[in-house]
Amino acid sequence: MNIDVKEQVKAVFDEVVEKANLINGSILVIGCSTSEIIGSPMGTDSNLALADDVYSVFYPKLKSRGIYMAVQCCEHLNRALVVEKELADKLMLEQVNVVPQPKAGGSSATTAYKLFDNPVIVEHIKADAGIDIGGVLIGMHLKETAVPLKLINKTIGEARVIAARTRPKFIGGIRAVYDENLL
Repeated sequence: MNIDVKEQVKAVFDEVVEKANLINGSILVIGCSTSEIIGSPMGTDSNLALADDVYSVFYPKLKSRGIYMAVQCCEHLNRALVVEKELADKLMLEQVNVVPQPKAGGSSATTAYKLFDNPVIVEHIKADAGIDIGGVLIGMHLKETAVPLKLINKTIGEARVIAARTRPKFIGGIRAVYDENLL
């Protein structure tokens, strides 16, 4: 992989972890089109080597911080997610039976499935933050109140990067008082 792309992945990771205030136990959902990174239309040029390079940056950094990674499969697997079994058990998520492949799940999910210590596939999660690399639509896997992150690092390769964090809902109306630390 082009060293510039690897540096871009690191820069995006560092920026999102900081801006989203991710801590031990947080969940970060990642959706990634390797086709888009190399400048091809989504789903047309799946690249396992590129996915391996991308996740070789994300996974160890997240794991060392105690942050869980959920990797979204492509639409051929209904955007199911690869997660560690530990997380699925902790959240009581129902496991489904499929093994991602480059043309059914995508290179990103295929790579995560091989990289994780004890991978399982689940259909739903409510993550604390997310990174969308190439317009793969991760919003369905975020908690309800998503807040866009204004990134300095807006691309990885040719793919546009969009990220979000979540926050608790405001309830109670005009007389309510809110915890500033949760904004």
